[in-house]
Amino acid sequence: MALTSGISSIMNTRNLFLSLTLLFIGTSACEEDFIGRTPVYSIDSENYFNAEADYKNALIAAYDMLQSSYLNVMLGEIASDNTLAGGESATDVIGIQQVDDMIHTPVNAQLQSIWNWMFAGINRASFILEFKDKTEFEGKAQIIAEARFLRAYYQFELVKWFGPIPLKGDERFALGDETSLPRSSVEEVYAAIQTDLSLAIPDLAVTAPQTGRVSKGAAQALLGKAHVYRGEYREAAVVLQAVINSGVYSLPADFADIFEMTGENGPGSVFEVQYTDAEGAGFGCLQCSEGNIAVGFNGIRNHTGPVYDSGFSFNVPTQGAFDAYAPGDQRRDVSILDINAWAAETGASFGTGNEHTGYYNRKYIARKGDSNIGDQNLTNPNNYRSIRYADVLLLAAEALNATGNDELARDYLNQVRRRAFGDMDHDINSSGDALRDFILQERRLELMGEAHRFFDLVRTGEAAGAIEGFSAGKNELFPIPFEEIQFSNGNWNQNPGY
Repeated sequence: MALTSGISSIMNTRNLFLSLTLLFIGTSACEEDFIGRTPVYSIDSENYFNAEADYKNALIAAYDMLQSSYLNVMLGEIASDNTLAGGESATDVIGIQQVDDMIHTPVNAQLQSIWNWMFAGINRASFILEFKDKTEFEGKAQIIAEARFLRAYYQFELVKWFGPIPLKGDERFALGDETSLPRSSVEEVYAAIQTDLSLAIPDLAVTAPQTGRVSKGAAQALLGKAHVYRGEYREAAVVLQAVINSGVYSLPADFADIFEMTGENGPGSVFEVQYTDAEGAGFGCLQCSEGNIAVGFNGIRNHTGPVYDSGFSFNVPTQGAFDAYAPGDQRRDVSILDINAWAAETGASFGTGNEHTGYYNRKYIARKGDSNIGDQNLTNPNNYRSIRYADVLLLAAEALNATGNDELARDYLNQVRRRAFGDMDHDINSSGDALRDFILQERRLELMGEAHRFFDLVRTGEAAGAIEGFSAGKNELFPIPFEEIQFSNGNWNQNPGY
């Protein structure tokens, strides 16, 4: 099976994770677009990294796998209580339907893809790190630091979804490692993530050298998030406050602008996954797209009318998600499109699909004119705002509340709320556990549709009470794909309950 996403990975059909071989030699990096260009190929990977351009091309390859994380975003939201699977019917992309109903098994094509694509990203980053000392040139430290961030990013995705995963340090995985390398514990994986990010931060520029590349603030924010996920709140507070106090980021005044094309890579974005409308996608190879496929999948079924393009009606918000917003909260109508109200207002028409709720994930549905090349449902250029400044503020508030600094925690929380309501009348004055509950609820409201809710519920122990069908002791993690267990020859055990 070939995984091709701009720069190709060739992976053995029996073990898609461990047999990645990079075959590339591309054009040099350009200022306008760091990813999404057409490469030329060479098979001599062991004699690579002889010049600065080789490291840059390898870094492009490592970034390129971020685009396939559209599936993590869409499926992560569907797993939560925010949205339902939707689609055309109850059997439309059955793996997505199963995750929605919490009846997924180790045989699930979408979970397999998340595993495959995130490990492909790890191997591409590790390829650079394996040869980090081969050739010296000015600016190499920044490239190595970016590779460390990217590996940490992919590992963070995998540990959230699957728990223990194999680690191999600064080496690529090789065919056969699955029978000898153990799945490292969650603690060991987070330690590896934190080490990579701590090593990366000193060498990263405050302002990224090109739009879409990693900055110091992005690495600090991801490190802070990793600490929060482990309950290491003192460490989290320190590193997240460094992002806040840097003065680099701010909350854009108009929440609605953030998710439009004009709002990409704005002052409220700490890190974005970059997408373009370049052709190349097809249903036989969705990861080949340089576009954000989730946008088309989220789109309004058979929509005819202004502003929006049509789509496949997956990932539809629930009534509970819509009702969670208080009157006057501008985020509701930016985050969730009420299709019935929209049709009544504009005369638009639409179709209904499976689990139709009357709502759509407005942040990530296609707008008319977004894509002028190919199929707008497969090549949409809408970036994924992976780490927003509001996310950093709320994580910092959570960490500060947990360590007894409620005054500063309230300040960060209320900065987010004041932008949402346009006044100070909705400030929160609580302390202690009540303040913590407000912070976690605010994360749902602020980050609706952005794939954080499920993992917030899991890490806080609240998933079983919020997600229908969720089984405590099982559904905190997703199953390791069946073939990975099979070809480990008994070296890896399946996650509990599967």
